[in-house]
Amino acid sequence: MGHEAPVVEFLGLNFNLSNVLMITIASLIVFLIAFAATRNLAMKPTGMQNFVEWIVDFVKNIIGSTMDWQTGGRFLTLGMTLLMYVFVANMLGLPFAIVVGHDLWWKSPTADPAITLTLAILVVALTHYYGIKMKGASEYGKDFFKPMPFMFPLKIIEEFANTLTLGLRLYGNIFAGEILLGLLVSLATSGYAESFGSGIIGSLVAAIPMLVWQGFSIFVGAIQAFIFTMLTMVYMAHKVSHDH
Repeated sequence: MGHEAPVVEFLGLNFNLSNVLMITIASLIVFLIAFAATRNLAMKPTGMQNFVEWIVDFVKNIIGSTMDWQTGGRFLTLGMTLLMYVFVANMLGLPFAIVVGHDLWWKSPTADPAITLTLAILVVALTHYYGIKMKGASEYGKDFFKPMPFMFPLKIIEEFANTLTLGLRLYGNIFAGEILLGLLVSLATSGYAESFGSGIIGSLVAAIPMLVWQGFSIFVGAIQAFIFTMLTMVYMAHKVSHDH
């Protein structure tokens, strides 16, 4: 709420150090989960391996609902990475926020549009790459003029619209959740400026809504990770499948 981002300039470019920190932490957490799950593989999975194999099956079902497995099997690793990374990134800002001075350092990286739009651009760029790789440049280019040549401008607009909606949907849901949590925290702490009794009352009033909203935010974060992965596979299927 009203906090600034720690930004430094390097070689004429501005870098948000909070985003760099949170991206690194989210990536490290996903790597550690994957490492812990695959360190001691067993024929009868238990614990972390069982959890990751459930994620594998979950992503396989997502891919299977959008394209045939012969085509979509190569995107299993991509789907798992996106699902785990986006979910972890969505969760990081829920337990707490860290503010140093006036700079907000700890938050969900997906609460920043620069991060979510970058993810969306990477996803859309990958769909074009695999479309050209699997169909060939000539056949892939012809898809922009189907079923009628006048559809070409509309399909170009669709590419930009897909990128914006994919990134901004994720950003809007996570950012709104953190804003409301910040308002509830302000309600709990603002009363202490008047008196200790007012602060206690404010804390008690805000405690239950905060717990409820955090639980709901976990649900929203999980749903948004699923939607992001699902839409990625839908966009990919449109580019690589010959029947689209």
